[in-house]
Amino acid sequence: MNKVLLKSVFILSPNSKYHEQVADVLVVDGQILKIGQAIKTDEHTQVIDGRGKFLSPGFFDLNVNFGEPGLETKEDLMTGCMTAAAGGFTGLALMPNTQPPIHTKSEVVYIRSKTKNNVVDVHPLGCISHYREGKELAELFDMHQTGVIAFTDGTKSVSDAGLMSRALLYAKGFNGLIFSFAEDTNIAGKGKMNEGVMSTFLGMKGNPTLAEELMVSRDLYLAEYNEARIHFSTISTRKSVDLIRQAKKKGLQVTCDVAVHHLVFSEDDLLEFDSHYKVKPPLRTKEDQQELFAGLCDGTIDALVSQHTPHEIEFKKVEFETASYGSIGLQTSLSMALRAGLSPEQVVEKMAINPRKIVGLACVKIEVGETANLTLFDTEEVWIFDANTNRSKSANSPLIGQRVKGKVNWVCNNNQHLEF
Repeated sequence: MNKVLLKSVFILSPNSKYHEQVADVLVVDGQILKIGQAIKTDEHTQVIDGRGKFLSPGFFDLNVNFGEPGLETKEDLMTGCMTAAAGGFTGLALMPNTQPPIHTKSEVVYIRSKTKNNVVDVHPLGCISHYREGKELAELFDMHQTGVIAFTDGTKSVSDAGLMSRALLYAKGFNGLIFSFAEDTNIAGKGKMNEGVMSTFLGMKGNPTLAEELMVSRDLYLAEYNEARIHFSTISTRKSVDLIRQAKKKGLQVTCDVAVHHLVFSEDDLLEFDSHYKVKPPLRTKEDQQELFAGLCDGTIDALVSQHTPHEIEFKKVEFETASYGSIGLQTSLSMALRAGLSPEQVVEKMAINPRKIVGLACVKIEVGETANLTLFDTEEVWIFDANTNRSKSANSPLIGQRVKGKVNWVCNNNQHLEF
């Protein structure tokens, strides 16, 4: 028998009667057996001191990149899952930015079979178009039948409005969800950072906020026309927040998320041309950052994502101009969210509850008799994120070598548990 007793934890589970209560939680063979005060146990039970710590449903990330299949030197499925678990994630949506992309049911079956019964539930996202080329619709229904929870072309925006409209209409037929990565590539051009005072000062070609806002506006119109659901992935500008806020007021079926690094870092951090800050969409202004945070607080932005994008050293330790986009973030998402100013309650809402709602997965709650899908975290613990603690194959993070505050201590899912 596998028994774990969590002592005196502060429970954060909005849909549970134990929400915001301090209690002991006994987990036996992957199920929550008891919740109460001073639970007695035997010598075969692992006891974890939860005083001053929060117990929540396991986190879920809507935007994760691994390398497998095809780019395993960046991150394979097993190291990726371990990194996710160390960050408190018991579930994730896997972007199709692989070689080959996840554009047929074969890739979906491969990923699902390789990650079956892992402590982290891996849900593949299928491509909207074949090979992410933006020309023909991929096998949406076949992939949906095989277990794909939503569709996206990853970091490639669907520039063909007709194709996006057909995707929204077709997916609507089986209650599928389309993710939009909003960037008009003709407007963005070869911009490497946000267009503005800082790009001019540094002499870098800029990517204007207009490139994102045009696509948000277009896809909102298409979603309204087709009466279809749409989710915007990693929005980054003030205007995008406002457009989505107005769309929600009109009653459109729209949701969106923001990458946690957009809440913590801004274009000002690019002064030294550190390629670890080169992400897509680019880091914007402090004013954009403030509006993103306000959007999170008022419910316009539904979820927080890591946008975990691993790269080998040769793709990042080069000139800023030629460096690849992205940084790893699974393991440090909690620390970054707290640093941005989110409360533990907001962290649980934006990183555990809402992400599952968006993609239609079953709600996880902390109740007696429920399957244990749990994350235990400490908002005050300080630790060093370095080569010894980093679980990823890659190390492309601006936080490497730094002391960070907020740590995941334990996760449980699929009758498995890990302590960190």
